[in-house]
Amino acid sequence: MDLNERVSQLPQQPGVYLYKDGTGAVIYVGKAKNLRSRVRSYFNDDRLADSKTGTLISVASDVDYILVDNEKEALALENNLIKRYKPRFNILLRDDKTYPYIQITNEKHPRVYVTRRLVKDGSTFCGPYFPGNLAHRLVNFIHRHFKVPSCRVDLTREHTHPCLEYHIHRCLGPCVKGLVTEERYGEAVRDVTHFLEGRRGQLLSELRERMSAASEDMRFEEAGALRDLIATVEELEQRQKMASADGDDTDILAYYAEPPLVAVNLFHLRGGRIVDRREFFWEDRADFQPSEFFQDLLLQLYLDQKYVPGLIHVPVDFEDREVMEELLSERRGRKVIISTPQRGQKKAMLNLAETNAKHSFDLRFRVMKPSSEAIQTALQESLNLDRPIERVECFDISHIQGTDKVASMVVWERGRMKKADYRKFIIRTVEGNDDFASMREVITRRYARLKEENAPMPGLVLVDGGLGQLHAAAGALEAIGIINQPLASIAKREEWIYVLGQESEPIILDRFSPVLHLVQMIRDEAHRFAVTFHRNRRDSSRLRTELLDVPGVGPKTVEKLLKHFGSLERLRAATESDIMKISGRAAARRLKDYWSAAAAEQVQ
Repeated sequence: MDLNERVSQLPQQPGVYLYKDGTGAVIYVGKAKNLRSRVRSYFNDDRLADSKTGTLISVASDVDYILVDNEKEALALENNLIKRYKPRFNILLRDDKTYPYIQITNEKHPRVYVTRRLVKDGSTFCGPYFPGNLAHRLVNFIHRHFKVPSCRVDLTREHTHPCLEYHIHRCLGPCVKGLVTEERYGEAVRDVTHFLEGRRGQLLSELRERMSAASEDMRFEEAGALRDLIATVEELEQRQKMASADGDDTDILAYYAEPPLVAVNLFHLRGGRIVDRREFFWEDRADFQPSEFFQDLLLQLYLDQKYVPGLIHVPVDFEDREVMEELLSERRGRKVIISTPQRGQKKAMLNLAETNAKHSFDLRFRVMKPSSEAIQTALQESLNLDRPIERVECFDISHIQGTDKVASMVVWERGRMKKADYRKFIIRTVEGNDDFASMREVITRRYARLKEENAPMPGLVLVDGGLGQLHAAAGALEAIGIINQPLASIAKREEWIYVLGQESEPIILDRFSPVLHLVQMIRDEAHRFAVTFHRNRRDSSRLRTELLDVPGVGPKTVEKLLKHFGSLERLRAATESDIMKISGRAAARRLKDYWSAAAAEQVQ
């Protein structure tokens, strides 16, 4: 049965249709009130003349469908199928910036982390939070006031002493037996859960009860700490009420396009103020049509989100706007309005978003160099770290089958490579070809020295390699008592970035990402520096060995020659008088005689 026959047999009911290629792979997902009518329209001459539709029909060899009861169900199913199959002809949401959640882990002693991915491991997730640094500020608040940690210490085994976080009163110390009871730690975790889930009234009630009990038992220090915490939570609650009274939550979307390149900006207004901006980019939208594009974009942006704002402003109207409003209103539990402002303050905000979309387009696609502050912030957000990264120290190992093992450390600081801080390492303790042991040695030597000198740690330690090298570096840092140090690795083949503590969620950036370009540049510089050092050391070793074979030429003379000429080729090419200036007449004569004899033997 050919494709036209298949289309003629489609039902005239609401549903979702799936175009498939010759291999059975889904290449496009769409939805319709009347499946037969919608799919037939793809074969009209006008639509076949369109580049996207014409290419789609030429590639498609079959069409499948799923019936639903109404348009809303079709819209929801279309979104799920697009995310499942990622069809090449659909508009796929690509985002350099996902908003973070706060994760309360499912452990005997739960901890709190900032994460950008939800995993079904029994953990509790609260969020998403924007601006992105809000999640980090909340976690810092939790450390200071509830003392539930975010450390990476292995809590399944006992430790002899707590880390610095315990001593500065930012952790209850569950890693050391006897520092905190399970009941007290459970109370703290319950308080954190109430705080993050918005149950502030219940939290305040429990805190007041515990404060009264502590006061009656004459535990005045504990009662005072609880009193301060109650005051802080009440202040936060009041601020939130005041902000929400200032205006409804609004999202504003705008775009700039030079097909096939498209940039979209999304502004988040909360309490009447812009609190964050989000960017999206596409490189393959030769068929860019704004109304269809924004319909698919809104579908993927909001349908699966926990929170939907009351107002969404878009630059163009689209066919299914009313159906989408109804569906999002059901998800939100209150009215959602999608509009295209034409005048006044709302239009001015839309124009502002358009200006920013144009700027984002230029930064991404016109190879404009971002500012140092911008790239630091982008690096922080992409790697899900809690502060902008001013300094990166990157390590690489170089050797040939375990011989002449060396390592390099290069430094990127505030937008540029800082060559004065580069370091070379000769691997001393590792036998054979063991890159992980070599990495442990280098990391230990570098940061044990910084710790001894009480020098600041870098914003990020980066290692060249995959998970093995990441864990080798992490083990070395933990062994010398350094924890919570931002640490990442970049795997060569996939160019995936692994961040310590987020190993199950490798960061995959698209090929245009300035952050990926930065990390690759730093990694490549570390590799270049390591390879150059290894070659020089190998050549020096070979040259030293050959020169010491010359009768009458001693080690001190060899050192002088190595320092001056640098390579065997340059020394051989030098005249006897040039060599004589460094080593003396007798040694120069012996060297020339030695090489002449060796050349004569090769001729024979």
